[in-house]
Amino acid sequence: MKKMMLKTTLGLAVTLASTQLFASGFALNEQSISGMGTGFAGRSSSADDASTVFGNPAGMSRLKRQQVTGGFAAIDASTDIDDASGTQSGTNKGDMVPLTGVPMGYYVKPIDDQWAFGLGVYAPFGLITDYENGFQGRSFGSKSEVKVVTFQPTVSYAFNDKVSIGFGPTINRISGSLESQLGVPGLPEAGVEIKGDDIGYGYNIGVLVQATDTTRVGLTYHSKVKYKLEGHTEVSPGAGTPPPLLTDGRYDASLDITTPESVDFSVTQQINDAWTVYAGSTWTRWSRLKEITVENEGTSTGGGLLNPALGTITEEQNWHDTWAYAIGTSYQLNKQWVLRTGLTFDQAPTNNTDRSPRIPTGDRTIFSLGAGWSPTEDLTIDVAYSYLKEEKVNVSGSNALGQSYSAKYENSANGFGVGATYRF
Repeated sequence: MKKMMLKTTLGLAVTLASTQLFASGFALNEQSISGMGTGFAGRSSSADDASTVFGNPAGMSRLKRQQVTGGFAAIDASTDIDDASGTQSGTNKGDMVPLTGVPMGYYVKPIDDQWAFGLGVYAPFGLITDYENGFQGRSFGSKSEVKVVTFQPTVSYAFNDKVSIGFGPTINRISGSLESQLGVPGLPEAGVEIKGDDIGYGYNIGVLVQATDTTRVGLTYHSKVKYKLEGHTEVSPGAGTPPPLLTDGRYDASLDITTPESVDFSVTQQINDAWTVYAGSTWTRWSRLKEITVENEGTSTGGGLLNPALGTITEEQNWHDTWAYAIGTSYQLNKQWVLRTGLTFDQAPTNNTDRSPRIPTGDRTIFSLGAGWSPTEDLTIDVAYSYLKEEKVNVSGSNALGQSYSAKYENSANGFGVGATYRF
């Protein structure tokens, strides 16, 4: 019974993984539209606009004018589900990710030749998945939504025209909700809904080195952030469920989770006045996610025979650390236009044993295109497009009541971004 509830009550954390995202696990990459055009190659070394507040806070030292950068990315994902089987009947349309938007905004103000100040608001993690009504694997998740919004005040200091550093504390708010349908053999399905939120604190720190006149190197560290989500678990038995077995209940719930730290290293190499090449790699410590434990209070007095099983619930995840590699280039067509492209290879943190319908993700390849248009020296408008393709992976789930689901998932996504930078 414990494992049966497990797959449905972990929405505040397990559902933090999604096929819609352009980074591994439940991380988002969409913090910069100009960076999106090169596949985020050179993210910690380019410092092209105010989005460097996230990419590398040390890069603010390169921005000699006060500026505001804002943008919006839309992600349209699709999934092909094949060879599905399970104890429940239902459909496997794979239309589980609605069109999703990711906003971002930054401000940078140079104070003098050495100091600069910046602010950033962006989404480092998040997802939304919503399977169709009657999804065959609905006992293992039907709808999930998680949002992390970060506010980052930042300072940078340039030691000279070669070396600068930057630091910014982060204030992060996480919120999550989940809906599932328990399929108990011989009984009407029971609905389970979980909601919770918390605020956690971390920091970003970076160093930027102008190694030669044409070569720039950047290193950025994004810290881990610890959360204790507080909320509730609500169980709604289907009509006709015998009260002695499972009764209505609303229980205070809590969940400890830590979003991982990451290190980004990148190089920006100017070839000539027109061509620039970017390369980078990102390491993320997903091995922190070994298991998920949800604590529900008051279940022992819930009334139903099965309600006490909601007390303490643990599920193995056993994620592993990942590497992402990206290479990109830009071409300065003329004074007004710059063209960009990039290619990214990104590992998935999941494994074949513990992968479930909530986390149907595999290693991915991402191809990106972008452009920047500067009608004046004060304004630049950026656009970008990315296409993501994942390897086909097997998912499976089972519980102590005999419910099971397995299938093959193949995910892909299209990402569209538009942004603008205004200098004054």
